[in-house]
Amino acid sequence: MEHLPVMLAEALQQLAIKKEGIYLDCTFGRGGHSRAILSGLGASGRLLALDRDREAIDSEYAQKMREDGRFELKHSSFSGLENIAGQAGISGKVDGILLDLGVSSPQLDNPERGFSFLRNGPLDMRMDTTTGISAAQWLAIVDEKDLVKVLFDYGEERFARRIARAIVTVRMQSPITTTKQLAELIADAVPIKERHKHPATRSFQAIRIEINGELEQLKAVLKQSVSILKPEGRLVVISFHSLEDRIVKRFIKDESGFKYNPGKLPVKDADIAKGLLKKIGKALKADDAEMAQNPRSRSAVMRVAEKI
Repeated sequence: MEHLPVMLAEALQQLAIKKEGIYLDCTFGRGGHSRAILSGLGASGRLLALDRDREAIDSEYAQKMREDGRFELKHSSFSGLENIAGQAGISGKVDGILLDLGVSSPQLDNPERGFSFLRNGPLDMRMDTTTGISAAQWLAIVDEKDLVKVLFDYGEERFARRIARAIVTVRMQSPITTTKQLAELIADAVPIKERHKHPATRSFQAIRIEINGELEQLKAVLKQSVSILKPEGRLVVISFHSLEDRIVKRFIKDESGFKYNPGKLPVKDADIAKGLLKKIGKALKADDAEMAQNPRSRSAVMRVAEKI
C-alpha cells in the first residue's frame, strides 16, 4: 500500500516554507513530507531529515532524494536531534521542525516488523531493529506488575490485569513469539469486545510504545527543538493518540506565556522568565476528504508553536 503523508497541505502551510530556509523533518518515513518541503525550497534552501528505522534510511525513496544536494538524511532517533543539528551547524538557525509521530504504513504493512496483529509475523515491534530488545524478548522477562502498568498507562486498556495474567500464564508453558499468538491470547483474555476494534489494538499500541521508548523520545525532541529553532521558527507536530497529544499540548503550554519565580516578592519584570514559544492557532485535524482517502488520518491532531 502506498504511504500517504498525513495532513500534508496543513503541514506545509503551518511550516510557512521560506525559499532559502532550513528545515528538519524528524520522521522521514517514505519521504512524503520531505519531498513536499524540498519542492518549496530555493537553490540555497536546506532540508535535514532523520529516521530511526533503517529500512526508511535505505529505501529507494531515500536513495533518490539523496541526489538533491539540498537534502541530507541521518539514521537517528528523536533524542539525537540536538547533536545532529549541532554537527550540521544549524542549531539556532532552523526555520521549521516537523514531527509526524507514531508508526508508518510501511511498518504496519510488513509482517516481518511485528507491528500489526492483522498480519502474522515475528513479534518484534522495534522501529530501529539495530538496537534494543524485541517485543517477544521483553514479554519473556517483564514483571507482571510492570506489564499491567504499561498496558494501562500506554494503551489505556481497562482489562490490563486480565491480559497481563494471561501473558504470564502462557509464557510459563512456551514463549510468545508471533503477532498472531499474542493477538489471539489477548482476544481470549478480554471479556467484552468493542465494536469495530480488535481486542488487541490497545495492547499492541502499549507494547510498541514501551519497546521504542516513544513518549520519552517525544519529550526529549520537544525540549531540544527550542534551542534548534531560530526566532519565528515553527514547530509542527502531528500526533495520533491522546498520550502523544497530551505531551505536545502541555509542552507548548509550559513553554508559552510567563514563568513566575515565586521565591521573590514583589514580582518585578526582571524576575519573570518569559516563555520561549507561542501557540499558533488551535489544534488542527484532517478534513473529510483526506479522512476518506487515508483512514490513518482520522486520529491525527496537529499542533503548532513558534519560537519567540
